Amino acid sequence: MDQLSANAARQISAQVSAATTKAPLTFIQRQETKPVFYSSASTGGAPKILFQSEDHDVPIFDMRPIASVLSIDHEGFELRQHATDVDDLYDDKAINSVYAQEIEELLLRRFGASQVHIFDVTRRSDAGAGASNPDGSRGPAGRLHVDYTAKSGPQRVRDVLGDEEADRLTANDIRVLQVNVWRPISGPVRRSPLALADASTVRTEDLIATDQIFPDRVGEIYSIAHSPEQRWYYAPEMARDEVLLIKGWDSLEDGRARFTPHGAFNLPDTPAGAPPRESIEVRTLVVMA
Repeated sequence: MDQLSANAARQISAQVSAATTKAPLTFIQRQETKPVFYSSASTGGAPKILFQSEDHDVPIFDMRPIASVLSIDHEGFELRQHATDVDDLYDDKAINSVYAQEIEELLLRRFGASQVHIFDVTRRSDAGAGASNPDGSRGPAGRLHVDYTAKSGPQRVRDVLGDEEADRLTANDIRVLQVNVWRPISGPVRRSPLALADASTVRTEDLIATDQIFPDRVGEIYSIAHSPEQRWYYAPEMARDEVLLIKGWDSLEDGRARFTPHGAFNLPDTPAGAPPRESIEVRTLVVMA
């Protein structure tokens, strides 16, 4: 579908779609000083938050009717069919070999990229203490956020690829994207699904740079302040053979989506006895040389 047709489909969807649900999302309260929190890696458990949040009831739309026209360069995310040959997504050996190769091949095909670098894999669960990871247990991230910022995106490139390669990419105007590949470990997801903002509806002033304290460094993410112009989506009952591609940062600054806010939310009328939401996310750098 060409861009003109895709934009028309989005406009029609915006006019005729009824919100599939209305639910509270957790936003940051605006404040005069820069917000700070201590990461799970620093605390050994839940993050320690040193700023105030506020919940707003917002419409959250079903993305499935427009899945065919969603674009990581317009909305900032895409829903795709992508099966895996890995039976046990808690098997670190299989993740580091078979699953990593599957994700690399997916992104190389999708973007026509020259390189894909995986630099983080995180599992999450809303049951008990969370999902097991080599560096500790993780639960869903309920506060709305973007994983990287205009400052920390380029720094992540340097951390992963090294100063020399980062300088080469910059000197040659080679585009780099940070893309998160999010998959249910089991499905369908009926608890704590992921809400994603249409990045084209998020104003720059809604992205609040926030320090993230690690044991050995200080990172930076965007927390999200509420605005009624924002439009939120989710994929009801995501299956294990589906993935979300989520753009965390883009080196290009030409009007396309660069940062995609997202976070887990409590689905109203969740069925009693619904299984825990378990998910696995793979953070990557996609080099478009």
